[in-house]
Amino acid sequence: MSELLLGMRLNGVQYRRLHAAPPFGVHFGTEEGRAQFHFVACGSVYLRMATGAVHALSSGDAVLLPRGGEHCLVSEPELPSRDVGAYEAIPLCQSVSDVLACAEEACPPGNQAHIFSGCMEFDLGGMRPLITQMPEVMLVGTLLERQPEIVPMLQAMEREVLTERAGSAGILARLADVVSASIVRGWVECGCGEAGGWLDALHDPRLSRAIAAMHREPGRDWTVAELAQEMGASRSVFAERFLAVTGQTPLRYITELRMRLAAEWIGRDHMPIDTAAQRLGYASQAAFSRAFKRVTGMPPGSVRAEGSRGSA
Repeated sequence: MSELLLGMRLNGVQYRRLHAAPPFGVHFGTEEGRAQFHFVACGSVYLRMATGAVHALSSGDAVLLPRGGEHCLVSEPELPSRDVGAYEAIPLCQSVSDVLACAEEACPPGNQAHIFSGCMEFDLGGMRPLITQMPEVMLVGTLLERQPEIVPMLQAMEREVLTERAGSAGILARLADVVSASIVRGWVECGCGEAGGWLDALHDPRLSRAIAAMHREPGRDWTVAELAQEMGASRSVFAERFLAVTGQTPLRYITELRMRLAAEWIGRDHMPIDTAAQRLGYASQAAFSRAFKRVTGMPPGSVRAEGSRGSA
């Protein structure tokens, strides 16, 4: 699992330093494929999810929503909310802004909540299915005993939010990225909670060797016999075990892994389609394009165009 998580990326897209005085309600509608991070530097806040679940947060608490989605930060659980984009935002530096999320034009002194929030591109490369297995809400408080090194980072974030020193916006953004990645790592190291499915394969010492080999060399023309050798089993035992644990044949798994990687390389990194095809072991761009469309439902050119629009 540790080896496969080497490809994890959490890159901030937009950060906000929120200052709010009760009563307040701030709504977030994070785009699909992006995570949302919140850190409460001061005050009491409730995180209300679209599912109706409510989580109480207090000073020093941090939370990661790995799949983002509709949610609100409110001073009381039942309060209505207003979209965060409707509040005035004062740019502090590139991608970081100050937001006064108050009922009045100016937040009154005292009894304020100060929150640092980040919208992030969350990429796990070939491990993307892991994101769907994660909890809707991941609280940093559940990890502090196992990862005490997070505590100084949270304390540093609190100081940067409250003192507003020179360069604090950029430092906060980087700290938010590191704390978010630490939350993900902590969840993995704790056994991924109650997640099951194909994750069970990664907890199988022998089967996981074959999966790790596919992730290390996704462009190799793997055969079932070669993968069985990685596991140290016969072809029939390996194939049967792989299907039982992951719900897929080994060749279906490697094909989907290749197409996930290709979608990221082409859409996010703007890699030429023929380069991606060659790197993943396809003899021709036409063969690669057919496989890509069969797995993803769209041609690679569409993914490239969508990625270009997103970075414009």
